[in-house]
Amino acid sequence: MSLINQSLPCVAVSTDLKTIAGHPTYAVAQKYVDPLLPLAGVWPWLLPSLGGQTPLDVVLDHIDGLVLTGSPSNIEPHHYGQDLSNPDSPADPARDATTLPLIREAIARGLPVFGICRGFQEINVALGGTLLQEVHNTAGFDDHREDEALDVAAQYAPAHWVHAVPGGMLEAIVGAGSWQVNSLHGQGIQTLAPDLLAQAHAPDGLIEAYTHRHAAGFVLAVQWHPEWQAAQNPVSRALYAAFGQACRQYAQRRLECAA
Repeated sequence: MSLINQSLPCVAVSTDLKTIAGHPTYAVAQKYVDPLLPLAGVWPWLLPSLGGQTPLDVVLDHIDGLVLTGSPSNIEPHHYGQDLSNPDSPADPARDATTLPLIREAIARGLPVFGICRGFQEINVALGGTLLQEVHNTAGFDDHREDEALDVAAQYAPAHWVHAVPGGMLEAIVGAGSWQVNSLHGQGIQTLAPDLLAQAHAPDGLIEAYTHRHAAGFVLAVQWHPEWQAAQNPVSRALYAAFGQACRQYAQRRLECAA
């Protein structure tokens, strides 16, 4: 086993397949990676979106956690039994083909899983849930998208409150019943997968966080972006600390089994 595995839990971080300067590129925004070492105490490994070529068992045998990042792209709706409502919706089929089966296997193993924005939607779809493709065009819901005319700092500023489910896992982690979050998403949960349990809602009732009812390991996903300036945000620090602790516990069990 490598020295890095002995000293730090290692987590896989999902990547997008996008074109940069004419070249297909596996990429992830720096903001998703940077909080993992200082706030969670885990070492990030970037996972290429190789789709069906991904050796799931090899990947899962060598990591202690999985982070599913946000992305400009959306999950292709055929994965949850719908037709595409907007032909201009950005897609990343290579990422879908990588993350959806990986999520199912990771949860089955009890691997700690932390989902953010697209990752939040991916876990739901992987486990049999569905999405609203355009929340802003759905009766009864607010517009949860960012104002692209604003600078990045303003786009990621607090946008609305979320209210935790009383007595739930998320309320215990954060230590509060409500807090403000940013909001930069056009899609959201339509039906929650049967094995998932809502942990927080936006004022319009949209699900903003969930956990897993039966998983052997830590599973938590949020619709907002806790990675943004995470070190300055008490809620973000609490989320990363909880994920990191779960990864350390998983790594310890893995070492004991290998001994």
